[in-house]
Amino acid sequence: MDIFSREKRSHVMAQIRGRDTKPELLLRRSLWAIGFRYSLHRKGLPGRPDLVLTKWNAVIFVHGCFWHAHENCAGFRLPKSRVEFWQEKLDGNRTRDEQSALALVEGGWSVAVVWECAIEADVEKVSEILSKWLRATKRVNILEVRSSTS
Repeated sequence: MDIFSREKRSHVMAQIRGRDTKPELLLRRSLWAIGFRYSLHRKGLPGRPDLVLTKWNAVIFVHGCFWHAHENCAGFRLPKSRVEFWQEKLDGNRTRDEQSALALVEGGWSVAVVWECAIEADVEKVSEILSKWLRATKRVNILEVRSSTS
């Protein structure tokens, strides 16, 4: 049983941001401070990446641990109400994420997925990892940055 009425729950869920989230802003500030320049949420790219680093031919997705079902993470727990709905919703998000990343790689982009928990744990470390990845002569196509506790 939900603690909110249907209308109140709808209002609460509508307030959740899809862009300019706290983890995204933290990472953007950190990358900007070490000299990386980027554009935001480019419409023409699959999955509409959070950061697009054209000079490096790379994109970065900042994934919220709940909304992208981060396995083995304290930030993700499947809700106890409407389990079937949430399982389907989160599985769909995960499938869409994978398809977007593969489409970007096929289009010649390198993709980094950075989890919210990693940014909250140590944004400077995350920026250092991304910096090394971007500057590498042979870069992995898809990099996933997780918290050391996840």
